[in-house]
Parts: sequence; structure tokens; C-alpha cells
Amino acid sequence: MEIVILAVVIAVVVLGALGGLIVGSRRKKQLPPPPPAAPDITAPPAEPHVGDEAETPREEPRRTIEEVDLPDGSAPVVVEEPPAEAPEIEIPEPTAGRLVRLRTRLSRSQNALGKGLLTLLSREHLDEDTWEEIEDTLLTADVGVLPTQELVERLRERVKVLGTRTPEELRTLLREELVTLVGRDMDRAVKTEPEDRKPGIVMVVGVNGTGKTTTTGKLARVLVADGQSVVLGAADTFRAAAADQLQTWGERVGAHTVRGPEGGDPASVAFDAVKEGKEMGANVVLIDTAGRLHTKTGLMDELGKVKRVVEKQAPVDEVLLVLDATTGQNGLVQARVFAEVVNITGIVLTKLDGTAKGGIVVAVQRELGVPVKLIGLGEGADDLAPFEPEAFVDALIGE
Repeated sequence: MEIVILAVVIAVVVLGALGGLIVGSRRKKQLPPPPPAAPDITAPPAEPHVGDEAETPREEPRRTIEEVDLPDGSAPVVVEEPPAEAPEIEIPEPTAGRLVRLRTRLSRSQNALGKGLLTLLSREHLDEDTWEEIEDTLLTADVGVLPTQELVERLRERVKVLGTRTPEELRTLLREELVTLVGRDMDRAVKTEPEDRKPGIVMVVGVNGTGKTTTTGKLARVLVADGQSVVLGAADTFRAAAADQLQTWGERVGAHTVRGPEGGDPASVAFDAVKEGKEMGANVVLIDTAGRLHTKTGLMDELGKVKRVVEKQAPVDEVLLVLDATTGQNGLVQARVFAEVVNITGIVLTKLDGTAKGGIVVAVQRELGVPVKLIGLGEGADDLAPFEPEAFVDALIGE
């Protein structure tokens, strides 16, 4: 009996232990607590959506193609462009006394002649060697053989008569002889105002590279500064941008430019320039011709043709030959050929402020028998000056 009771007790204990284990395992397997509720966040303003996120389009009234007004083509759409600004008109410097204002620039390269002669003449004894040095100085300055011989002979006579020579007397003597050599009595006015008609006609000629187009533009400024109205003829139709360059010069001073197609007939452009000059009542027509080598016969004949065509309307009043003063005696060969073709009436010497020698003024006048009328003394727009013998000689001999 006791054994039965003990067995029952043991069974009860075992059943209790098993029940505890099952309850403990179930507690361990409980689900995790639910996550905390998300905080309320204010949504940003709605943005337009594209593609799949876009809203369903709303129904709107639509017009058929018959109901849409189309342009009939009778009134073309005009796009207005801003008006181009007119170039500012410049007021050139007055020409009166311009060479005097440019005297310092001229004297920089010319003092070798004047001061060299003064130094030699100031020697106590003027023997034959000294006179030979004087001749060499004049020849080196491009004065030329015959003018040099004439000047030396006159200086010999006057120094012999003068006797005692003070520096001031020598300076006065040399100045007088140089002014005589340069020629104070020559007519150096550029003929632009014929008495019986308008306009005056001026042709500008020369070889390539002497500065013809630039000189023509500067001459226009000289004439405008003297109160004359000017028409420019761009008859240099062979050099690229020559007409543009001349037109730019003209626009600066309010001068009208007549031009033709690139590579066109130069004589035709010159003819039209004179015609328009007459119609506009201009005072002067300046014709810039193409640069050409004096050795090319065909080109020189073309230059003669330009002059003949122009003269069908009116005589040419002035033919200015532009020479590069730095070429010295070599420029005389060019001058001689041009004079045979178009009857040169005046000389423009450019680059006289550089390495040029002042004696070329004398030499070219003697060679052609025509005066130097204008000289270029720099790259500035107003560095072209009427030639004045006294001011030129003063620059040669210095203060």
C-alpha cells in the first residue's frame, strides 16, 4: 500500500515539473512588443509630377484646326535691329603751323646734317680736306651731287667774304643757303579749289608700301581742318581691305567714301567718285589709286587710264606722288617713271621722322622739277603737315 502511495506522489511531482517547463518556454517565445507609433510629420507643398506620378489630366475644351487663326502671310514679321551707332566725328588739328608743332619730331633724325655742317664750318681753318668733309656730309644726307656742288661753292664764297666767323654768323649763313637750296619760292599749296568749278580733283599715286591710303586719309583730315568738304574714291580695288581702311579714315571726319567691288575696275570707281562729288557739291574729291611697281608697264598704263577716265568729267587738279623718304636716292627712280605716266604735280614724303635723311627733299625736287608739298612725320592721324622750307631748315640745324 505504501509503495502505491509513493508512486502516486512521484508521478504528481513529475507532472508538475513538466508543466512548469512548458509554461516557462511559452513565456520565452512571446512576440516582441509592437514598434512605437511614427511621429506626425508635416508634408512639404506638393510639387508638379512628371510621367507616372503625374495626375490624370483634366478634360478641357479644345479647338479644331479650322477654329485656329493662322497667319495669312500678307504681313511678314519684322525683327527690329538696334540702330548702329554712327561713328563720332573727330575735329582734326588746324594745319596752320602744324610743321612747327612737329619740329621736335623732325629734328630727331635730321640734326646730323645741320649740326654736322655747323661743326665743320666752325673750324678755325677751312682747308680742302674740310670742304671735302662738308661735301661728304651733304651727299650722305641724300642731297644729290649737283645740289651739293652748288651749295659748297656758295658757302666757300660767303665764308671767304665773311672773314671772321662767329657761331651766330655761321648759323645765319647756313640757314640762308639751305633755305635757298630747298626752294622758298616754289608754290607748295595743294590745288583743291579751282576757280571755275567744284569739286577739285586730287589723285594720290605711288608704289606699294609707301603709305598711299594712309596718306590719302590724313590728307582728308588736313582738308576738313581747313573747312572743306571731301569725297574719297577708293580706287585701290586690288589690295584686300584697302577700301575699308580708306572708309574708316573718312568716317572719322565725316567724309563720304565711294567704293566698288573687290578686284573691280579702278577707273570706274574713280569716275563714280567724281560724279558723286559733283552731285553732293563737295569741295574736293581725293582718289586713292592702287600701289604698283614702277617696273610693271601694264600697271603703269592702268594708272594712266584712271586719269584719262576721270578727265572725261573734269581736269585733274593735282597728282600727288607718295614717296617713302627712307628709300633715299632709290625713290628717285620711282618718281621719274611715275612722272612720265601721270604728270606729277607735287610730292608727299612719308616717314621723314625715322631714318630718312633731310637731303631727299632737295634731291627729289631737282629730279622732278616739282615741289614737296606735304611731309609725314609719324603714325598719328594729324602727323601730315604742309611743307614749309623755313621751318624745315630750322629743324635741320637745331637751336
